[in-house]
Amino acid sequence: MVIENILIWCVIGLVAGWLASLVLGGGGLIRYLISGLIGAFVGGFLFNLLGIDINLGNAIVNQIVVATVGAIVVVFIARRIG
Repeated sequence: MVIENILIWCVIGLVAGWLASLVLGGGGLIRYLISGLIGAFVGGFLFNLLGIDINLGNAIVNQIVVATVGAIVVVFIARRIG
């Protein structure tokens, strides 16, 4: 079960990172994965902090949306810093 969860997180991270790259440009498989996984944590934190609760009818889709928003924030901040 643990390996299955890790694989699901990786797939969500890849999709979120890829979607963030469509919005902001740039990419690569490793960059997608890293930005998506970090973005999942950042997005979850931001959505909790702001009290935003999304319900799009599917838990995986909800997680991808949250992770994508987080990945966009992460990539945007990283580009401003670097």
